[in-house]
Amino acid sequence: MSDPSLYTIGWIFAIVPEFVAARLFLDEVHEELRSQSKNDNNSYKLGRMGKHNVAIAALPHGEYGESSAAFVARDMIRTFENIRVGLMVGIGGGAPSLEKNIRLGDIVVSSPTGGYGGVLQYDFGKSMADVLVCTSAGQPYDWNEVSIMVYYCCV
Repeated sequence: MSDPSLYTIGWIFAIVPEFVAARLFLDEVHEELRSQSKNDNNSYKLGRMGKHNVAIAALPHGEYGESSAAFVARDMIRTFENIRVGLMVGIGGGAPSLEKNIRLGDIVVSSPTGGYGGVLQYDFGKSMADVLVCTSAGQPYDWNEVSIMVYYCCV
């Protein structure tokens, strides 16, 4: 099954361990694409999770950040025009403390507050005088829509 029109979920990962984990979640691995958009530079692993066909792509080797992820997503929807849900799932570092005991392996889901979408970007490119600049990405979500989408994607 390598017909791009049959894939409705796009999954982007940044590093190889995330790719290995992604493959473990596939109930079925599909054959490689026979063709893709001439404007799509991504490599894909295709498969099925439950009743959903998933296209998995990586950021280019050695590249990180939201710009690279945006380019991968842009190219992905050039080939897979029916993708309706896009996921960027990855490994995060831990930041344990008495107040916020977040550790490697914990699952963290963003939550909007104060008019911001809940996604925080720590951008080392903007660090100044040993200060890490933290900016918010995106607009607040309609959490009713998100919860419905997550429910139906995971059932």
